[in-house]
Amino acid sequence: MATVKPLPAVPNLIELSIGGMTCASCAARIEKKLNRMEGVTATVNYATEKATVTVEGDATAADLIATVEKTGYTAALPSPEPAAEAAPADELAAARTRLWISIALSVPVVLLAMVPAWQFDYWQWLSLTLAAPVVVYGGWPFHKAAWINLRHGAATMDTLVSLGTLAAFGWSLWALFFGTAGTPGMTHPFSLDIARGDGAGNIYLEAAAGVTTFILAGRYFEARSKRRAGAALRALLELGAKDVTVLRDGKQVRVPVAQLAVGDRFLVRPGEKVATDGVIEDGTSAVDASMLTGESVPVEVGPGDAVVGATVNAGGRLVVQATRVGADTQLAQMAKLVEQAQTGKAEVQRLADRISGVFVPIVIALAIATLGWWVGTGDGWTAAFTAAVAVLIIACPCALGLATPTALLVGTGRGAQLGILIKGPEVLESTRRVDTVVLDKTGTVTTGRMSLVDVTPAEGTTAEELLRLAGAVEAASEHPIARAIARGGDFPPVSDFAGLEGLGVRGRVEDHEVYAGRPALLRDAGLTVPAEVGRAVEAAEAQGRTAIVAGWDGAARGVLAVADTIKPTSRDAVAALRRLGLTPVLLTGDNETVARAVAAEAGIDEVIAGVLPAGKVDVVKRLQADGKVVAMAGDGVNDAAALAQADLGLAMGTGADVAIEASDLTLVRGDLMAAVDAIRLSRRTLRIIKSNLFWAFAYNVAALPLAAAGLLSPMIAGAAMAFSSVFVVANSLRLRRFTTAR
Repeated sequence: MATVKPLPAVPNLIELSIGGMTCASCAARIEKKLNRMEGVTATVNYATEKATVTVEGDATAADLIATVEKTGYTAALPSPEPAAEAAPADELAAARTRLWISIALSVPVVLLAMVPAWQFDYWQWLSLTLAAPVVVYGGWPFHKAAWINLRHGAATMDTLVSLGTLAAFGWSLWALFFGTAGTPGMTHPFSLDIARGDGAGNIYLEAAAGVTTFILAGRYFEARSKRRAGAALRALLELGAKDVTVLRDGKQVRVPVAQLAVGDRFLVRPGEKVATDGVIEDGTSAVDASMLTGESVPVEVGPGDAVVGATVNAGGRLVVQATRVGADTQLAQMAKLVEQAQTGKAEVQRLADRISGVFVPIVIALAIATLGWWVGTGDGWTAAFTAAVAVLIIACPCALGLATPTALLVGTGRGAQLGILIKGPEVLESTRRVDTVVLDKTGTVTTGRMSLVDVTPAEGTTAEELLRLAGAVEAASEHPIARAIARGGDFPPVSDFAGLEGLGVRGRVEDHEVYAGRPALLRDAGLTVPAEVGRAVEAAEAQGRTAIVAGWDGAARGVLAVADTIKPTSRDAVAALRRLGLTPVLLTGDNETVARAVAAEAGIDEVIAGVLPAGKVDVVKRLQADGKVVAMAGDGVNDAAALAQADLGLAMGTGADVAIEASDLTLVRGDLMAAVDAIRLSRRTLRIIKSNLFWAFAYNVAALPLAAAGLLSPMIAGAAMAFSSVFVVANSLRLRRFTTAR
């Protein structure tokens, strides 16, 4: 059985959990600070909120944590036993509450400002009452982040959001209390005229509340997708058994798996999971390792054979001696592989954040320069503040903030209807560049379930008789191969049934003593195996199939071949992937013969077979080192680390939870054609996001000079900003018309 070699210890590798990051530029700033330390090489992943640090000098974990905290963020060593951690509380509850309160309060503020007919006496004071909690409470995360950035001499989108909303809110307070905006019966005309004005009678509460709510919504949906980043490890560790029956002093004692020690002898009953890695002392059985190793056929095991924790005993009673426990087991090592792959994946810098690195300081400088210019020309502070506020509001990144989440929401919503789950916007960048797709065999290209594919009777026997008698004895067995032969059939009763571990079955059916299994079983029972039956066995095995010989009345009567068949859509899906410019590669833990047979049937030219779970990660890394941008599609636990390592991970939703959690895209339909649709939808969504960002940014560039020149009042700036948001949403809604490739 395939095993994973323990990973070598890296004494100078330190991992930190980072808190307080709000955008990719935060991760870049922390990374920059850490790398300035002597002998330190750090990578900070915004998506997983982790820092991976290699220390070659005298720096300690405490020194690293102190550096991160001085930068304005939090850091801590991760828990050494993630499996023991309680289920995390709903970390998004506070953000969700903040968002819903902001929506409820800001909607009437925006409606009152934009519909003059609804502006009753003292409506402006009601707007102030509703907008104040939105700006202060709803916008608190932005104000807090902006303050931290200010203390450390940095500026991000949080800075611009905070400045814009506070400026609009502050100016509104001035106009209400010291200008003419607070007088009874004041109306706020909705005009698109471009002309100079002093703004003393204008309030911009709808801009302050609306911008805050829009950006809060974008951040909430981003946080919701990020929250799943660490779930792969929890899912993998939860795959193992929780309790185990240990044999001590001749007694059976049920204990938690955590109490197992190397050398302990434990019992594994039929249907139970093997508690930990070990060697069989007593008993024979078939062990289903498909969830862990990708092997489609259960492995026959007996005394002296090694078994792996989390595999399932599909047959007889086993007594196993533990050889590895805890962090040394294959399951734990695979969890480590997933963690390393996720941590080492370079985060995709958001285009909006890249723009903000230059855009935010320029806008702030422009607003200050505008204020100084108007004051210096003698037009007064009112006109100066009006122009400066217009600059901040027109530049406030509402459309930039909506560009990604709206397209992502529409794209993911349409994807969910088609059985495609996209985990986050950072996934989309990879789909555009992918040129190679690595396909796991079992459960991805194939059904992952053994099926009867051929019945070859010997001379003098019909196929119907061969299947009827052989199926009768196989129907009495619980072995997966037996179930494949007997599935869906109506067979005569069997008596005197016996299962011969590792060989096959026998039983009496209609006055015949019927044997079904390996050729050796029939020969040992005194039945002759004709040459034509031997040739049929060889032909089946050459095609990667498992051959079962059945016989009665002194001779073998034919061969039944079972195999893991390809899914009906796999061949069409492979052809469609080629049309998208991708090169398909079949990757499997099965042997070369089985892999080649499946590849030929699916239309795949390149095959990599006999690969261990750790080797799958190495294959992906090797392809990446050769300059390939790799997508990986799989469904088993053994695929999880490779899915995390790949530039784009696609998990079949019919597979293991850990594979789904480690992937970037989940294909709920369990159909490889869904992978084609997933890549097409992701690329389309990415194009929409980029067009949204372009037009949102272009509108800012075009409107900023007008605002600075005093030709664009804050009210018009707010209207223009609203229009840009409507445009972005309308553009995103085009994704609703996306259709499948078929």
